[in-house]
Amino acid sequence: MTMKVAVMTDSTAYIPGELRKQHNIHMVPLSVIFGNETYQEEVDITTKDFYEKIKKAEELPTTSQPSIGLIAAKFEELANDYDAVISIHLSSGISGTFQAVVSAGDMVEGINVFAYDSEISCIAQGFYALEAADMVKANKSPEEIIARLDEMKQSLRAYFMVDDLTNLHRGGRLNGAQALVGGLLQIKPILHFEDKVIVPFEKIRTRKKAINRIMGMLEEDAAKGKELKVAFIHANDEQTAMDLQKAFSEKYPTMDTTISYFGPVIGTHLGEGAIGVGWYVK
Repeated sequence: MTMKVAVMTDSTAYIPGELRKQHNIHMVPLSVIFGNETYQEEVDITTKDFYEKIKKAEELPTTSQPSIGLIAAKFEELANDYDAVISIHLSSGISGTFQAVVSAGDMVEGINVFAYDSEISCIAQGFYALEAADMVKANKSPEEIIARLDEMKQSLRAYFMVDDLTNLHRGGRLNGAQALVGGLLQIKPILHFEDKVIVPFEKIRTRKKAINRIMGMLEEDAAKGKELKVAFIHANDEQTAMDLQKAFSEKYPTMDTTISYFGPVIGTHLGEGAIGVGWYVK
């Protein structure tokens, strides 16, 4: 008898609804709060609506993780049909979601919860969920899936640049920001996740140079001859992401590329115009 394994993630993986349905990936939403209105992202508010709303908002929205109760209810529901769940979440260094999942998993009977800290967010986190879903289809055990996710983690890289560091700094999500504050306005630093938190990778003067530097690192990896899965990620600037995808695909036509987005919760911290690229060895 094979074990029935579910795959769950949170909304910050930004896997579009259709794709989640296709791969049977379950999701718990984080929320974005404008004043006293709370919206569960990917449920009550679309990314497009969010960027419209933030333009008119007098102050920045705040964000919140799903409650332990909500997560536990989700696990209880899954326990009706599944023996185990691989639950993949945004970095525990920037959100308490992963810890809440661990706590909820301890509370629920009848399903074995394998909580996984992606140590990252957005579609890079989504990559793990999609990979896990493929492995479930191939009847792999939770242990085999976790081992593969750990292997992916070795090659997974993601870099992003923001137009303005104010939101990240104000939201307390940027470590090592003190070093940047003096020159905040003049630079477009490239950021990445290191040891589960967001840190500056390199200080760069212009948006164009920052993007070129990220693309340079991607192409360096692409030139090594291994098949990569690549995502071009944008905060309400799809054109730039499409241009980058096109330029890269012309050079590496066989590589698997996709366009993704920074949705409401992450978009709150990065601000409009942020651009990121994430990839791993398939």
